[in-house]
Amino acid sequence: MSHDGMSQGTREGRPASRGGGRKQRKGPRKRRRGLKITLGVLLVLLLAGGGTVYWLYSRLDGNIQGVDIDKALGEDRPERLPTSGQNLLVLGSDSRAGAENKELGGGGDVSGARSDTAMVVHIPEGRSRAVAVSIPRDTLVTRPECTKADGSTVPSANRVMFNSVYSQVGPACVVKTVEKMSEVRIDHYLEINFAGFKDLVDAIGGVTVDVPQDIHDKSSGLDLTKGPHKLDGTESLAYVRTRHGIGDGSDLGRIGLQQQFLLALLSEVKSQDLLGSPTKSYRIASSATRSLTTDAGLASLKSLAEFGRSMNGVDPGNMETIMLPVAYDKQDRNRVVAAEPQAGDLWKAIRKDATIPESAKKSPATGG
Repeated sequence: MSHDGMSQGTREGRPASRGGGRKQRKGPRKRRRGLKITLGVLLVLLLAGGGTVYWLYSRLDGNIQGVDIDKALGEDRPERLPTSGQNLLVLGSDSRAGAENKELGGGGDVSGARSDTAMVVHIPEGRSRAVAVSIPRDTLVTRPECTKADGSTVPSANRVMFNSVYSQVGPACVVKTVEKMSEVRIDHYLEINFAGFKDLVDAIGGVTVDVPQDIHDKSSGLDLTKGPHKLDGTESLAYVRTRHGIGDGSDLGRIGLQQQFLLALLSEVKSQDLLGSPTKSYRIASSATRSLTTDAGLASLKSLAEFGRSMNGVDPGNMETIMLPVAYDKQDRNRVVAAEPQAGDLWKAIRKDATIPESAKKSPATGG
């Protein structure tokens, strides 16, 4: 698999680990409840931006950057859902890299940034549950013709690595690529950069994760034994980026860690009395908003809070996370391609706001 800058982990040196060796829950249950990456960032912002303490955060509007996806993509897009359901594209990147991400091993150069994590989050009509589809970063896709922010046109290209689209053309082209490959209309876009992610974890006071197996990643210096560990921001960043120390070293194993971590992050935030601690909640809100880019329609705390309130019925127990069904590419075993007919059936169910059949969740690359 690719060993570019986004997969190199954090600063050198072995992060200190904490905790004991409690047994991890077994595979299938973990996969279902695991990476509920779904709306984790959004729910953090809801706590920070809604209810009786909204006035504390109105000054944070300027932290949120917006991208006018609708203007960039024009009218040639898939139809909206036939229901009141919604589809979000959630990216993790180092797009506001600078010195912070350079120090963290993210490259430090915005022009070389990657979309390290990508999920299509589908919220069906009624908004009582959610499904998140993770797209492996090493998936080979057809990138459509796109227009860059400076107005120049980038021609379409075949067999392009999915995570390279962001660095080559920008976020609007990532949305367009996802829409072309899935025929699913993306209603909203959320992106969090990794330097901000680190600060958010530190502002919360760390996140406890139950490490599923010993991880010894020489590339990032991450060294954790199986069992529970409370990770600070730097350690957390290494955990969600590691690929060399887990499974077969591919991106497919890392997706599971990312989903597990974000569920733990959400649980940690929910367990804290943020409304009873304005100072701490403001600090968390500031970290979250500094790291966030959204589509123009969500680029304010008011819009995010209103959207978050509309998601109040989405219980974590009714969330499901799926990896896009993929198979190893026949020409390059270090890459994967969408597996058919499973991937097509999955996207079709989302387009119709219908229940995703179990057969559409099976990924040949993982034997699932």
